[in-house]
Parts: sequence; C-alpha cells; structure tokens
Amino acid sequence: MSHTTHTGDPSAHGPARARETVTSLVPARIDRLPWAKFHWMVVVGLGVSWILDGLEVQLVSVNGFAETLHMGSEQITFAATCYLLGQVTGALVFGRLTDNWGRKKLFIITLAIYLVGSGIAGLSFAPWFLYIWRFIAGMGIGGEYTAINSAIDELIPAKYRGRVDLAVNGTYWGGALLGAVASSFLLDPKLIPVDIGWRLAFFLGPVLGLIIIFIRRHIPESPRWMVTHGFSREAEEIVDGIEKSLADEGKRVRPVDESKAMVVKPTEQIPFRQLAHVFFKQYPSRTFLGLTMMITQSFLYNAIFFTYALVLKNFYGLPPASAALYFFPFAIGNLLGPIVLGPLFDTLGRRKMIFGTYGLAGLVLLTSAFLFHAGALNATTHTIFWCVSFFFASAGASSAYLTVSEIFPLEVRGQAISYFFAIGQGAGAFAPFVFGILVGEGTSRGPLFWGYVVGSAIMIFGGLVALKFGVDAEGKGLEDVSDPLTRVDDNPVTAEAR
Repeated sequence: MSHTTHTGDPSAHGPARARETVTSLVPARIDRLPWAKFHWMVVVGLGVSWILDGLEVQLVSVNGFAETLHMGSEQITFAATCYLLGQVTGALVFGRLTDNWGRKKLFIITLAIYLVGSGIAGLSFAPWFLYIWRFIAGMGIGGEYTAINSAIDELIPAKYRGRVDLAVNGTYWGGALLGAVASSFLLDPKLIPVDIGWRLAFFLGPVLGLIIIFIRRHIPESPRWMVTHGFSREAEEIVDGIEKSLADEGKRVRPVDESKAMVVKPTEQIPFRQLAHVFFKQYPSRTFLGLTMMITQSFLYNAIFFTYALVLKNFYGLPPASAALYFFPFAIGNLLGPIVLGPLFDTLGRRKMIFGTYGLAGLVLLTSAFLFHAGALNATTHTIFWCVSFFFASAGASSAYLTVSEIFPLEVRGQAISYFFAIGQGAGAFAPFVFGILVGEGTSRGPLFWGYVVGSAIMIFGGLVALKFGVDAEGKGLEDVSDPLTRVDDNPVTAEAR
C-alpha cells in the first residue's frame, strides 16, 4: 500500500522520483515475510564478500609472491598494509555513495573493483605494482562491507536479521579455511612452480566473484532505500514480486499490519551537518556503543590472530610449517561461533548475548594468560583455549557489525558502517605491532602475559558497555529501532529540520 503525491524530476536518472510525502507499508511487508528461496539468494549472493576477504588475507599471509618479486619482510608487511588501507579508504568512499546511490549499484561496483584489483595483482612483476593493486582490491572489499551489511539488514525479515547477519559476517573464516587449503596445494613447489602457484592463488577470488556477480544481478535494490529516495512505486513492485515468488513456493504470507505504515518525505542525500547531529546529538550513547564494540573486537582479533604463529614458534618451539596446522582448529572455532550462537541473538536478545560473548571471550583468554604465565600450557592446550575464546569472540565481533548497521537511521546506514569500521580498523592496526614486541624472542613470558590481561580486560569492557548502552533490537523492524530521517509523521529530527 502506497500513496504518493507525485511530481516528476526530469533530472533524476531512471524513473521519476516522488518529491512529496509518501505513505508506505514496504518495511512492514518485508519484515512479516516467512523465510524463502529469495532470502537464500540474498544470503549467498551478498554473503560471499566475507569469504572473499578471508580468502584474500589467508592466501596473501603465506607470502608466496615474496621469492618471485624479491621482497623482504618490510615489503611483505607493507603489501598487507596497502590492502588494509585500501579497505578503510573503500569503506569511507563507498559508504556515502551507497547511501546516496543505492545498495545494488554499490554492491555491483565494489565487487567489480575487487575482481579487477585482485586479478591484476596476480600479474605483478614488481613490488610497487603489487602494492597498487592490493590497495585497489582492498578498496573493493572495504566498499563491500558498507553496501552488503546495509542491503542484508534491509532485505531480511526482522525475526531472522540477527542470526543471518552474524552467520554472514562469520563466513570470513570459511574463506580463510578455503585459502589455507588452497595455499597448501597452490604454493607447494613440488606440485606447481613457485612463480605460477601464487599467481593462481590471486585468481581464486576473482573466479568465485565472477560466479557470484551473476547471482547479484537478480537481487533487487533495497525497497526501504527506494522509498526514502523517491522510488516508492518501484519499491512496491519489488515487494509485490517477492510476495508472488513466496506464493509460488506455497508459502503463506500473512496480512500486513496497516498501523505499521510510515510517512516519509523522500530526499536524495543527507548533509554532513545532519549526519553529525545524528551521531553526536541524537544518538550519542549509540555512537559510544558502536565505537566501543568495533575497537575492542578489532584490537583483540588483530593482537591474537597476527601473532599466534609467532607465539607457537617462540614459546613452544614449533616450526612455521607445523604452526600453520594449528590455524585450522582456530579458524573452525571462529566459523562455528556466529553460526551456533547467532539464533540466540534473535531470541535471548542482543544486549544479553553481546555481553555474554564479549565477556566469556575475555574470561577464557584471561584464564589462558595465567596458565601461560605459569608454564602450564603446551602448543595444543594453548590453541584449545584460543579456539574456545574465539568461538565466543567471533560471534561478538560479528554482532558489532550487526549493531552498527541496525541502530542508526536508514539514510546514513552505509556511512555509519564505514566510519565505525574505519575507526575500528585503525585502532586494531596497532595491536599486532604491540603484541609482536611483547612476544619478542620468547625469552620472557611476563610481557605477553600482561598483554593478554589487557586484551581480556578490553574485551570484557566492551561487553559491559553493551550491557549498559545496548539496544534491544531483536525481532524489531529497522524503523522501530531507529526512525528514518526522512520520516515526517513523528520524527523530531525531521521536524526540527523543517
């Protein structure tokens, strides 16, 4: 149901945009839908982004290109830095564009940028060439984070949003596992020449991406975004098509609650002044919550993930080849956490589960810190503690992205994700450097023990902040969690702007 007072805008691309108020039931119609094949298409077509990211990081972390390109340790780590800087840049650039241009345009554009960047990086003939294209590939993945999280949250019904978002974000570790398995074959000089193997590894992501881009062509633009940008008639047609596909599957679609209709006045973009008002005046506690969750999980992950092999080598005497085997249970624990615990975020609730996952991850890590300091662990038992800790931490980290994407208004969702992601990545970037110093040559356990204690405390602090300032968004429509800025029936910010 939609009523539009229509005035066409000949300067707009595509169908004419409605410039006057629109009364729409689109969000309510989406949220009351049962699970169907359409939603699986959304999950598969959009969720692959995190698989690609995990695949990229794992394949590049083994540094198969170093011998061919004659790169030393500093050059190798700089290649990783270029990728991370590209992610941050891509998130910031494409975050605003996804709010202005739409989700679908951006999740096609960003995937294409990644495909080109990663594919050409596989043709590198010099370090500088690799740096450039790793940066571009990173930009594509960084842009994916903003466009994909926005689209998934706006297309998935409210009762499933938490578990879907966690599972999708957790698939990063599925990509990491895939990369680890692939690298064991592609980078084995007994099977494939060194100069060819790492290049083939770089082509894996683009091949997978080319398959997925065909699926994405069938995923519609977010009808929620369309309503707030003046395309209400087209939004209604998209939802009509989704409901028809469900009826063809024999799914019963219950009547929509007419009281859930909202009145909006479409706009093309939100000025930075109003954006600042949202973050610092309207929702300051949510801003503090989002920043805390993103920074704490990023710090812990980067601290442990980028130094675990060094710890196994320097303190337990494992050679690099053997240490690499311990990555598999570590990654499996990270993959299972969001999948197993995800449904509880929709039933027990966001606040309780975020507090529980952050807190338990910190407590398990703290326990392992004391046992490590006492010399009571070996490589296997220490890895078991990491697996248990990150089983919970992975669900918590995934919920950070869910939280940031659902607690701010639709019109700035992409930008909220981009800014918080960039700040979290920036803060977490210091962790590997700090923990690398604490590990040292493995001659003393004291410095690393205190590093683990601090890391545990930071994670527990994040859980306490979520318990205090968390938003009970489970089972609620996005518009009930945060009023759209373009809403004119009961939105104080819009009323103030008028």
